[in-house]
Amino acid sequence: MISRPNTYRPLHRTLALIKTCLHSGDLQRARYLFDKIPEPDLRSWTIFISTHVQHGFPKEALEIYRTLLARKIHPDELVLLSLAKACAVSADLSQAKEIHSDAIRFGFNKHLLLGNALIDMYGKCKFIDGARRVFDDMVVKDVVSWTSMASCYVSCGMSREGLLAVRDMSLNGVRPNSLTLSSTLPACGILKDLKCGREIHGFSLRNAIEGNVFVNSALVNMYATCLSLKQARLVFDSLPRHSRDIVSWNAILTAHFLNKECDEALALFYQMRRNGIQFNHASWNAVISGCVHNARNELALTMFHKMKNSGFKPNQITIVSALPACTNMESINCGKQIHGYALRHWFVEDITIATALLLLYAKCGELELARAVFYSMPKKDMVTWNTMIFANSMHGNGEEALTLFHQMLHSGVKPNSVTFIGVLSGCSHSQLVDQGIHIFNSMSCEHSIRPDRDHYSCMVDVLSRAGRLIQAYEFIQKMPIEPSAAAWGALLGGCRVYKNVELGKIAASRLFEIEPDNSGNYALYFNILVSAKMWVEASETRKVMKDKGITKTPGRSWVQVKNRTYSFAAGEKSNKQSDEMYEFLNVMEEKMRSAGYQPNTDFVLQNVDRQEGEESLCNHSERLAVAFGILNSSGKSSIRVFKNLRICGDCHNVIKFIAKVVDMKIVVRDCFRFHHFKDGYCSCRDFW
Repeated sequence: MISRPNTYRPLHRTLALIKTCLHSGDLQRARYLFDKIPEPDLRSWTIFISTHVQHGFPKEALEIYRTLLARKIHPDELVLLSLAKACAVSADLSQAKEIHSDAIRFGFNKHLLLGNALIDMYGKCKFIDGARRVFDDMVVKDVVSWTSMASCYVSCGMSREGLLAVRDMSLNGVRPNSLTLSSTLPACGILKDLKCGREIHGFSLRNAIEGNVFVNSALVNMYATCLSLKQARLVFDSLPRHSRDIVSWNAILTAHFLNKECDEALALFYQMRRNGIQFNHASWNAVISGCVHNARNELALTMFHKMKNSGFKPNQITIVSALPACTNMESINCGKQIHGYALRHWFVEDITIATALLLLYAKCGELELARAVFYSMPKKDMVTWNTMIFANSMHGNGEEALTLFHQMLHSGVKPNSVTFIGVLSGCSHSQLVDQGIHIFNSMSCEHSIRPDRDHYSCMVDVLSRAGRLIQAYEFIQKMPIEPSAAAWGALLGGCRVYKNVELGKIAASRLFEIEPDNSGNYALYFNILVSAKMWVEASETRKVMKDKGITKTPGRSWVQVKNRTYSFAAGEKSNKQSDEMYEFLNVMEEKMRSAGYQPNTDFVLQNVDRQEGEESLCNHSERLAVAFGILNSSGKSSIRVFKNLRICGDCHNVIKFIAKVVDMKIVVRDCFRFHHFKDGYCSCRDFW
């Protein structure tokens, strides 16, 4: 028997110690031990690199690889295999391309194992062209090759191509396995292709693959996504109780949430606990995201806290699931707490989390915080750019929305149709008419994006808000597609602002045909008639509404004080501080009158005398919410109020004055945009 060299055992012990160090996270000690090896051979380098990848240090593994190349050592297939996995974990496309290039340079690109790993690597990096190139270069392709390629198509948003790859796989004599089916079934759900999903289900039954837990879970999800919950439940219920593992339970749980059966899903969640099923991160994430999906935002946040109290640390998916609940509830404090957690655990580098934070701050009126998140992001995708553009549009910063659009183009990120809606909305709110026309015309001629109804409606809004009502009407008449209710609504809104009764009648008559039960259209037209003192016509409109049973949506405003939301309707007097609120508003009114303010009773939607009209204005919900917020501000320099309808023009003037008198910033978000009141001015420059 030939004995190994004496140096083998010390080297073997050193490599074992290195593995132990990396397992415990001690990278510095591991590097120190490796550097003590006199002349590490390729096998040592391979173990050192692969161990870093195995223990969750992909970036460090790639740095070590660069050191290996610097020492003129040629890697073997095993090194490149580990590095492909490292790039897959880190989703580093730039480094992935280098590893692929080295595989070609050193002659390993046609090897089956490495080729499969490279395809998977490009799939995780969402780069379909690279995966396709690797796949085409491979001489031999097995079931893993085909499955990886099909999965790559699906992960890159090319679901139809993924299903076609599975078909080509069968035509080439390669039999799909359980991983193939579980990887491609989500494509059927994405495409809502129930027929194809059933065909794959049939294949799994004929080939005895239906017993695989991952296939069954994918089938449950596919049927649920295709809104076939009965079939999803049949698949789940057909499983023997001992085969219903956590994956299957999570799948049926998600299925009920997706189909708006929130109570049934929650019952299943508690049943899991009673049956002794141990929750995992996916279980908690399914419940949190499911509650948000079903507008149970407060419950979603309760589940988030229960998850933490149960010993589970929220991961990236949890954060992405919970943040929309804060956004929907306009809970800035809760959002900041989750932001703090994400910062402490280095999750803010995740582009999806950062974008969710950006949206949270923008919708809660904290545009400066939204900007801080945006400009701290090392990478920005199309969704991120679109979100920031919309954020500025909502807050009336049309110029900044345009600047961001051009920065987006300069960065190499291509805009989509949503981008142009955001930019055009910004132009609308800031009276940037010429810029809006240029952006609209550039869609088809420069960016090959065909304008749809939403874009045409935005252009009508751009023209209408700027007072170009005749031009807006002519634009509608020349539209190559049937004008939508939004287009006519934009024109009607412009007629309200600029008191154009004639065009208002035309727009209203079309809206009454398109949306005969929309109370907002009647209320807006009624407002135009009242402003013009056309009481007979206004009464006729009110009678039509009454005969049809159409009631005006009541205005409500709400404000958050100490993490609790307080809601107000016009004339609200049920609050414990109602007397203080009305007293505060009376004092403000006296000061305003001394300063020359006269209430604008054009905003009173009824034929009453001037005194009654003025009293009606004083009872508007936004004034009450502002008064309550100021009285409970506890020394804060700003308050935020939200309203479900457009802010009243007279209330807009009053809140400007109040902000100046109390020396506070008052942010009001109505159904159209944000208004930032400070020092007697509003960010909308009295144009909304």
